Parts: sequence; C-alpha cells; structure tokens
Amino acid sequence: MNTITARQAPTISSHGMLFVVLWSSAWIAGKIGLPYAGPFTLLLIRFAAAGAVMLLIALATGAPWPGKLVDYGHLAVAGILIQGLALGFAYFGLQLGVSAGMSALVNGLAPLFTALGAVPFLGERVGPRQWLGLFAGLIGVSFVVIDRISLGAATWHAYAATFAALAALVCGTLYQKKYCSRMDLRTGSLIQLAAASAVVLLPALRLEGLGVEWNWTLIFASSWLSLVNSIAAFSLLYLMLRRGEASRVSALFYLTAPITAVMGFAAFHETLSVAALVGFAITVGGVYFGTRQ
Repeated sequence: MNTITARQAPTISSHGMLFVVLWSSAWIAGKIGLPYAGPFTLLLIRFAAAGAVMLLIALATGAPWPGKLVDYGHLAVAGILIQGLALGFAYFGLQLGVSAGMSALVNGLAPLFTALGAVPFLGERVGPRQWLGLFAGLIGVSFVVIDRISLGAATWHAYAATFAALAALVCGTLYQKKYCSRMDLRTGSLIQLAAASAVVLLPALRLEGLGVEWNWTLIFASSWLSLVNSIAAFSLLYLMLRRGEASRVSALFYLTAPITAVMGFAAFHETLSVAALVGFAITVGGVYFGTRQ
C-alpha cells in the first residue's frame, strides 16, 4: 500500500488550515442538504458518489491495489471507523435531539483522547507543551459553543450515539496512522468509502426508506460533501497522518467548531458571540502549541 511517499506529503503547518476549512465546510453543506434527505441517506449519497469518482480516478491512472488481503481488511476497518461510524453516529445523535453545541463539545474531546491513545498504541511522546496546547484548545472550543449547549430533550441513547461518534473518530485516527499510512490514496480511499457505504446503507434503508427529494440544492450539497469533504479533506488528513504524529494532527480538529461558527455566521447569519471570538483566539493558540515541533 505505497505509491505516494512521505516526502510528497504536505506538512501540518502548510496544509493544516486548508484541511480545517474543507473539513468544517461539511457541517454547512450538510445543513443545506438535510432538508431534502435523511442523515444516513445523505451520508450514503456522499460515500457512494465519492467512491464512484475515486474508482474512475483509480482506473484512469492505473493506481495499484493492495497486495495482501489483510491490507484490504485494515482499509475497511479504518474507513468504517473514521467515516461510516464517526459521521453516522454523530448525525444520529443530532437526529435524536442532541444540540449542535453539545455535539461539537463532545467532538472537541477527540484531540485529547487521540493523544492519550497515541502514547501506548503508536508509541508517540507527548510533551508538556503539547498537553498544554491540547487542554487550551478544549477550553477554547468550550467558549465557542457555550451559548449553544443544551441538554434539551435528548435521551441517553442520543448521548450514547454522540460519544460513540467520538470513540469511532479517535479509534479511526489511530488505526489509520498505524495500519494505513502507506495506502495509495486512490484505491485506498475507494475501499474505505465502499466500506463506509455498506455501514450506513442499512439505517438509511430501515430508518429513512432511502427517501430523497432531488433538486439542485441537494445536488450541490451532496456534490460538495463528496468531492470536497470525502475526497479532498480526507486525503489531506491521511497525508498529514502519514507524515505527522497522530496527536499533533488531531489537534487540528479543535479548529472545526470555531471555523464552522464563522461559516455559519457568514452563510446563515447565525449568532457569533464575544465568547465565541474569545474561544476562537484561545483555540488557535492551543492548536499552535499542540502542533508545533
């Protein structure tokens, strides 16, 4: 599983912000598309369309396929965790009543738990300055979403789904780094998207009946989710994981909530409070300390 070398991979400092912007835009595109398709159906469209594009790219460029059966298994597990389960459980929790702010706060724990897992699972060393940056980033995210946190009427099932999404993202990040860092981005991503599609197919069918209201708005939103998020953003994530430590790369997830808040302000005129701006500054500082070598 190796054609693109570490020398070709972008560094966190040069491509990290591009990744954060592309990754954060998924929440905006998802909000645009969800009125016309259920969350699992929208994910299925996203994964299937992205997989079709990657198949065409792989065939057109003669991309190599994994040489061993176990490599297919590793790619499928990583794809199921980091795409199918992480996104599926997050959407399911929101559907069951978890507020967007609470979901963002729980998701904000990902860098911290990834760093904790990277020490025994990957043998990474996390220094005091990096721990300081990780905790500062978590505090910053809390400020960003504090006015949108609500326990609401969500049941324990809803919060279980939200924390399951967190666990899947953390485990998927660590698994990708350990077993799939050398994958070819064309065929590897195709296998992962196929596995993620299989995971969301059943709930999309059973819970939503694959109901879709096709229009140009949904086509735009699903195209953005497929091309920009599932292909471009995940490719950047995989390249950064190939070269950098998982604990440092995952710190970039802290910036998702602040960047999404700014995008929501620009796209939907959502409130951007003073606390959110303060949190944004704290988060940027935390990520700086958490990612610099």
